[in-house]
Amino acid sequence: MPTLSRILALTGLFVAGACALNPVTGRRELSLVPEAQEIAMGREGAAAVAASIGLHPDAGLQSWVNGMGQAIVARSERPNLPWDFKVVDDASVNAFALPGGFIFVTRGLLTQMTNEAELASVLGHEAGHVTARHSVQQMSREQLAGLALGIGSAISPTIAEYGQLAGAGLGLLFLKYGRDDETQSDQLGFGYALESGYDTREMISVFRMFQLQSEIGGGGRLPEWQSSHPDPGNRIATVQRMVAASTANFGSLRVGQDEFLRRLDGMVYGEDPRLGFFVGPLFVHPDLAFTVRFPTGWKTRNANDAVTAVSTEQDAMIQLRGAQGSAVQAAQAFFAQQGMTAGAQSRGTVHGNAVIRGEFAAKAEGGAEVRGVAAFLEYGGATWSITAYTAAARFANYTSAFDRTIASFAQLRDAAALAAQPHHVRIVAAPRAMTLTQFNAAQPSSISIAELAMINGMDAQASLRAGQLVKRVVGTPLPRTVTAP
Repeated sequence: MPTLSRILALTGLFVAGACALNPVTGRRELSLVPEAQEIAMGREGAAAVAASIGLHPDAGLQSWVNGMGQAIVARSERPNLPWDFKVVDDASVNAFALPGGFIFVTRGLLTQMTNEAELASVLGHEAGHVTARHSVQQMSREQLAGLALGIGSAISPTIAEYGQLAGAGLGLLFLKYGRDDETQSDQLGFGYALESGYDTREMISVFRMFQLQSEIGGGGRLPEWQSSHPDPGNRIATVQRMVAASTANFGSLRVGQDEFLRRLDGMVYGEDPRLGFFVGPLFVHPDLAFTVRFPTGWKTRNANDAVTAVSTEQDAMIQLRGAQGSAVQAAQAFFAQQGMTAGAQSRGTVHGNAVIRGEFAAKAEGGAEVRGVAAFLEYGGATWSITAYTAAARFANYTSAFDRTIASFAQLRDAAALAAQPHHVRIVAAPRAMTLTQFNAAQPSSISIAELAMINGMDAQASLRAGQLVKRVVGTPLPRTVTAP
């Protein structure tokens, strides 16, 4: 067995050959992830994000956001990356960058903004994470830590989790950068947006919006921006210092308010209930007309490709998703997977729908044994799978919860739930000079005046000029209760 000194010596030789110039700072730094691999990881993650979360269907909006992003990074330190800017159809207020230049903003974030300059500052900030190779540095540090501990080719738990989640499509979203990385990205984003002709004073408005939004909260499949970024408070002061130090004539730079707002007209605001929504533990899908009741208290998530519930102890999971073929074919394909030990299977019905149920056991990574139950139901001309599993030693504790969830699958008959519709943003010109409160009294929104003020970037008593474009939110509230078997 090699000694620690020998391992550290080998590590030093390895690192010496693995350093690269940071394109932003010009300094040599540890880099165990070559650019080709960085791009490949980002491309794989981007495809999985599109599948799991879903992209906004407005092709014109996608092209416009991508064009803005391309203009911003054209003058960056890494202009030759395969940059791609997309809008994901998610209600959360967030933006994120994957390695290699794949950047996403959420529909929810756009509905909270008021102009192009705000969006440019966010796109620039996320591009800064890529140009400065922040995710690559994090991965390299983790790999070096594993090597220095004598782990050899074994990958560290953090990186293993990173890779697994990246394969699942979401892991690269949840990287939490350090304070220095965020500050550097703020500085880079400020510079990129400024060089592209945008009034970067609007970056302050973005941070103020994030502060207010964290108090009001939101929904969506992704976490909110503030959960993965430092407190905006100090960052406002940083931007103010950058503005003060700049020699730019900000009054001549682009804000782009009216054009931006017009692009929001008709956009879904908040979660789209047609894609499914939760009323407590009950999952309701109006378009597909079914309900499933998950265990009370479990953490739930409605993604584009699956609905997932995780136990309060985080030691069990239930997942609902579509399956290929008939229930028989789907069950055969599932239980025939390599490494799986299938138990006895049974056929029956759940609320009149044909179902095949069976237990299974399998080995997880690291050798741990898991046990679970899988059910395949035919409903509405499609097949649905409910897969539930936990550690083998805990299976008996969760069997009843698993079976209750499977047995709860039923047709949605509640008229109010079937008719649920999303709220939408409407862009309206103020008919005369008035305050936002007076405007809301004349043309009420379906959200509070505090939230309306926030998404318009102003105080409730702010004065509107005649003809000024203003956001409204219109729609009927979702039912608070839903009748289900």
